[in-house]
Amino acid sequence: MKFIHTGDWHLGKLVHGMYMTEDQREVLNQFVDLVAEEQPDAVVIAGDLYDRSVPPTDAVDLLDEVLFKINVQLNTPIVAIAGNHDSAERLSFGSSWYRHSHFYLTGKLSTEFKPVHINGVNFYLIPYAEPGQVRHLLDDPSIHSHQDAMKAVIGKIEENMNPKEANVLVGHAFVLGGDSCDSERTLSVGGSGCVTQDLFDPFAFTALGHLHSPDAIRHEKIKYSGSLLKYSFSEAKQKKSISIVEMNENGSFEMRYRSLKPKQDMREIEGHLDQLLDPCFYEKQNTHDYLKVTLLDDGAMIDPMGKLRHVFPNVLHLERKIEAIDQKQKQNFTSIREEKKSELELFEQFYSEMTTSDFTEQKRGLMAGVIDKVLKEEGMK
Repeated sequence: MKFIHTGDWHLGKLVHGMYMTEDQREVLNQFVDLVAEEQPDAVVIAGDLYDRSVPPTDAVDLLDEVLFKINVQLNTPIVAIAGNHDSAERLSFGSSWYRHSHFYLTGKLSTEFKPVHINGVNFYLIPYAEPGQVRHLLDDPSIHSHQDAMKAVIGKIEENMNPKEANVLVGHAFVLGGDSCDSERTLSVGGSGCVTQDLFDPFAFTALGHLHSPDAIRHEKIKYSGSLLKYSFSEAKQKKSISIVEMNENGSFEMRYRSLKPKQDMREIEGHLDQLLDPCFYEKQNTHDYLKVTLLDDGAMIDPMGKLRHVFPNVLHLERKIEAIDQKQKQNFTSIREEKKSELELFEQFYSEMTTSDFTEQKRGLMAGVIDKVLKEEGMK
């Protein structure tokens, strides 16, 4: 039995104020071609199909288009779950009748821990759920953390699971020991969002989403799909891939990887301004890639961003490295990085990352009033 493991598509993603939908469309068209070529028995999508609970219309249309091509036109079963970025309720819409076309989409966790059977393999679908939701669902007051919740859910699965069959868990979680990136949303504060590797011992294979690197964890049977594209500069050196898993009925498997080629890569470059603007430098590379530029120049500079964007139109982040006596200091052209930021500054940063609109003085005044009121109510001011 052969299945493709993917996840963390994050359709509708905003990166530095720029929607990535067309970039996502480019690689998803390649993904559909890959499915047509590989002819798998199933495609597994391990959560975070969307980047937010209420995605943009273009993102919804793109997901609808891609899933239709895979499931209906290519007649390929799809096994999918909701991640922490998705709205479980919205993804659950239509799931009961999707199954008639072998589209198995689980948005909300339920007490029916029955697997999806496809060609001798049992897929147990565990969508993302907060510990409080699992505590209420299972009526178990001892559940307080993600570790407690996952342990309880897997315990319920094991009650009726045949360990001699090929059992695969599809989940969305942060496994302890995994490497995280800047573009991943923290599941909870203080490490309670992590789950330990041993919880997944009952399964022949665990297909996970959430961490954006396919190499996020080194484990024989626990694998992350990695994200569809690079969504932050902390991922610039990662090699994104699609996992092809070929599994026998006894649960043994072999894996190989296929790569998708984005129209524009996400890279970091560093150097003096004159060097970066020299044709001998930029003519050897794709100048339309998404770039983080670090300048090494000393002294005052006039409109370095404008000059760079004349050659590199997709510079998303510009900073300057200044050699100090004993340390390197980085000065951001858009804002000076400070160790502590006010609540208003933090909200402004969040607003710029999540929207394409300007944070006007009117919006600043309204938000300042809201923050001031909340702080007074909490006795912090």
